[in-house]
Amino acid sequence: MKFRLFTAIAVAAMAITSCSEDTATIGSSVTNKTDLLEYSTGLYQATSRSILADSVYSDNSNCYFGMVKDPETLSYVKSDFMTQFNMIEGFELPTQDKMLSKIDGEVVADSCEISLFVKYSKSYGDTLAAMKMRVSELDSPIDDKYTHYSNFDLKSNGYLRDKGLQINRMFSIRDLTLSDANLQHIQTNISKQGTSTDSGYYDRIRVPMNVPYTAKNGTTYNNYGTYVLRTYYEHPEYFRNSYWFVHNVCPGFYFEITDGLGVMANILEINIQMYYTFQADTTQAISSVYLSSTPEVMQTTHVVNDRPTLQKLVDDNNCTYLKSPAGIFTEVTLPVDEISQTHANDSLLSVSINFERLNNGAQGSEVHLATPTNILMVQKDSLYSFFENKTMYDYTTSFMGTLSTNVYAFSNIGNLITQMARQKAEGLKSDANWEAKHPDWNKVVLVPIATTTKTSYDSYGYSSTTISGIHNQMGLSSTKLVGGTNSPIEVKVVYAKFKN
Repeated sequence: MKFRLFTAIAVAAMAITSCSEDTATIGSSVTNKTDLLEYSTGLYQATSRSILADSVYSDNSNCYFGMVKDPETLSYVKSDFMTQFNMIEGFELPTQDKMLSKIDGEVVADSCEISLFVKYSKSYGDTLAAMKMRVSELDSPIDDKYTHYSNFDLKSNGYLRDKGLQINRMFSIRDLTLSDANLQHIQTNISKQGTSTDSGYYDRIRVPMNVPYTAKNGTTYNNYGTYVLRTYYEHPEYFRNSYWFVHNVCPGFYFEITDGLGVMANILEINIQMYYTFQADTTQAISSVYLSSTPEVMQTTHVVNDRPTLQKLVDDNNCTYLKSPAGIFTEVTLPVDEISQTHANDSLLSVSINFERLNNGAQGSEVHLATPTNILMVQKDSLYSFFENKTMYDYTTSFMGTLSTNVYAFSNIGNLITQMARQKAEGLKSDANWEAKHPDWNKVVLVPIATTTKTSYDSYGYSSTTISGIHNQMGLSSTKLVGGTNSPIEVKVVYAKFKN
């Protein structure tokens, strides 16, 4: 087969006509060239199966916190997270002589707290469910990319500081101690104070840190905020940027669910705030050190799934599954050889494949998990590197499908088929055992994803929104797809060649 897309033929035809100054024959020239083509179609079958996700790469674009029972499997899903805090370059505090918050002549923080801002529309479960968390200080910052994977346990790998700061806190997503006016204030000011440009309804989980804190050097402070303020005056160089701050002052905190069931909260933003009083020009003023979990620093998620229960779904050959977080993917084996060898002398015009959604079966529950809105099709051998390298889909080796009329449609994966066939042909030239050494050469994986977007404005003030990032879906989602070993999936192909 001539491994090229028919679009090359169309481009060539347009190039020929554009070279002529006689525009009277442009239409007929293109039509005549097209008339020289002969089209044919082919129907092939792809096979699919569910595969258990070992883990997924997580980042600070998509954070969830809580523990729920999956209504589909009746198993438990738990999500904890770690976060660092960004130190903005050029950060400064008032000089010590202007600080009024002091004990025995030494600077102190009036109070200190961490706030978790919750996005209601992306959360799941009962906002009044009673939950308990433990917030633990890290002993050292995490730097290795493998610690970003959802199965990496900071506790068992020794990242939590022995006898470091630990705070246990009961909470619910809907803070009943806050008035409606306070909730409205949070809604109005979160984007001004922090880093989020999201919109919608927010609530806040507060974690007071007004307990004695002992640093690694043995010095005890009245609270964690006091430790940070005094460290600033002793070592201002530690506050020059995030790297110095994380490696010398605050390596981060781990947030873990220790009790409770019934909610999975989408954490939009995490902030730590340390209040102090100082002498302004003419009056006393209250201010704070306000640090946020921004993209400049690390944030990871630890997911605990009931793998034996998920394996039972994987073993179902009558369909395939997509479940997040870090649950089940669908693997698809594409008929690359059949497509390329059946029409060896033709050009590949288009290759389309659709994945039809089936209704999920929640056991005795009116509550259902959300269906993934977007899924990624990516070559299996590139599954992990795609997310590690923060790659965007390119419609050559990776594609995004959006659920529409109960179908994830991939209208043209011809580029992928062509590349797979070419990779095999080139590999066999140098190694007769290439195919045996590359068993996944014709396989892709379907993965639930979340997207981030950016909005730009033209000179007239009109806005346009584009996708700026692709991430593993860390929220709860689930769907069944037509497929499995008992239900092959139809692949439609259109070929073209010049008439003899």
